[in-house]
Amino acid sequence: MIKIPFEHMSFAVIDDNAHIRRLLRSILHSFGCRDVYEAEDGAAGLEVVETHAPDIVIVDLIMPLFDGFDFVRTVRNPKGCKTPRVPIIMLTGHAEKRNVLEARNLGVTEFMCKPFSADTLYKRVQSIVEHPRDFVMSKDYYGPAWRDSSGKQIESATASKPKATQKADQAAEKIELDAFIEIEL
Repeated sequence: MIKIPFEHMSFAVIDDNAHIRRLLRSILHSFGCRDVYEAEDGAAGLEVVETHAPDIVIVDLIMPLFDGFDFVRTVRNPKGCKTPRVPIIMLTGHAEKRNVLEARNLGVTEFMCKPFSADTLYKRVQSIVEHPRDFVMSKDYYGPAWRDSSGKQIESATASKPKATQKADQAAEKIELDAFIEIEL
């Protein structure tokens, strides 16, 4: 385990709930982070990301006008964003399977459920820092390589593959989801 250099890292926190933004900022400051940029929706978040190029983005899923999915879709477009490889942690109280799958398929790096703890946030950042993932680019996907339940990278199921391998990818999907999301109870 390595020491995470929070004092040298910057974060963008994008959430329409001011209380959640303050809470995340306080937790990040307690970890030693000095630079936390905030935005109350996805559109303002894009401006923050383009202006400040944070090391990690934490984005809420459900926001008015421009939600977390719209934000990730825009950031992960290498032709439309200056920092398409920035790690993204999606934060939500809506952890239904369809949302988790959509987040993963759009290129979210980590998934975190509300309510969350400082320990959960630390573990997500730790995963990003200690186990950086290669990026996969295909016709249908641009984002971090997927991983199995042990944390080992696997090729993206959305990358261009023959139809015969797509069923095997679907079978592996549950393993990937288990590695992608950890729900705190």
